[in-house]
Amino acid sequence: MAISENVLKGKIAENLIEELLKRCGNRVYRLGSDAQLENIVQLEQDFGKDSHIGKKISSIPDFAIIGALGLPQLLEVKFRTDPESLEEELLMEKEPLEKFWEAKIVVVTPKEKPYFRILTPPYFVKEKRDGWPIPVFRWMALENDRDILVEAEILREFDGLVRKYYSKRG
Repeated sequence: MAISENVLKGKIAENLIEELLKRCGNRVYRLGSDAQLENIVQLEQDFGKDSHIGKKISSIPDFAIIGALGLPQLLEVKFRTDPESLEEELLMEKEPLEKFWEAKIVVVTPKEKPYFRILTPPYFVKEKRDGWPIPVFRWMALENDRDILVEAEILREFDGLVRKYYSKRG
């Protein structure tokens, strides 16, 4: 049941971001790998999710957007109850999104404000701690991204939707 619930939460996050960005005046185009990979696999077994090309297709970002500066950008949306859990995942598998697609990642989290956070490539910076270089996430609140239009009033409305749809009440 947990896997299905996480899939649903992820789809809700995608829809929240799509609607938030559209309401704020961004042009948003849905991409995503789900439909493309499913259609190809039905035709060609060699394109499975674990094949080399399947991995590239499955890393296609969720959206292409045109925001404040009029430049096209790719955007991946992730839901995480605990956004720090994404750090380990990205340390291991950031190449397709960060290097190949050069996609920004929006994380929707009900843990604490800001509920909408964004990562821009490179996702990590190296900071020295006790003489050792440590990778540190480059989070910022979505409304602080200069490339994407986000209006404070509309964002507050969507903050309420995050609390509503991701509350712990059953």
